[in-house]
Amino acid sequence: MAHWKREQPELLSNRRGYTLIEMLVTVAIISILASMAMPYAKMTTVRNQELELKRSLREIRTALDTFHKDWKEGRLNKLEAGASPDGYPKQLTQLVEGVRLSGKLEQRKKYLRRIPKDPFSDASLAAEQQWHYIGYRDSADAEQWNGIDIYDIRSQSERQALDKSSYRDW
Repeated sequence: MAHWKREQPELLSNRRGYTLIEMLVTVAIISILASMAMPYAKMTTVRNQELELKRSLREIRTALDTFHKDWKEGRLNKLEAGASPDGYPKQLTQLVEGVRLSGKLEQRKKYLRRIPKDPFSDASLAAEQQWHYIGYRDSADAEQWNGIDIYDIRSQSERQALDKSSYRDW
């Protein structure tokens, strides 16, 4: 035991901690690495939002096309389908609520489980209010929706995509 007590002070005197310079260099290196990673993380987030926008547009457009096809082929009860004279839904919510099929049975067909959200829109708005609607008789670049039917949709965002195109043009 006496031998152990004699060596203890020597061990303590030989130990040393990190100096202030070493700590500052470490913090500087970590800061440089973090500053290089931030733009990459931002770009990854935007890219994910763009993919979500593409999926949402495809999902809604497919539902609109399927609704119109069913209307043209007489699968929908034209009196109760809530379709315009051109065969497109009057409201986007009809695709979620479903429409009555033609025939004797009381059957409803739903085209969407939910209305997808626009990732570049105001999140406080309801999903159906986040989109700019285009009616069948509207021009493709119309700023005002005719209110008759929904032939197509687009994002309301004024932002530019990573490829410099406008989200409104997708």
